[in-house]
Amino acid sequence: MRCPLCGYEFDWKEAEQACRSCPLASHCGLVRCPRCGYEMLPEAKLIGWMRRLRTRLRKRRENALFR
Repeated sequence: MRCPLCGYEFDWKEAEQACRSCPLASHCGLVRCPRCGYEMLPEAKLIGWMRRLRTRLRKRRENALFR
């Protein structure tokens, strides 16, 4: 997941740790950036899938160029 404010990439475990101090942590549905504290909606599953696919395709392309 990437923070739209600061650009920091983080995973769910880091976001969960950042939200632990909030009294609404289990009920609000927002995700907090561990770096800047910006709260956002969780990333849609489709967006995450597309981001992972793009990363895999880039790696394959890079590997093919170096062969």
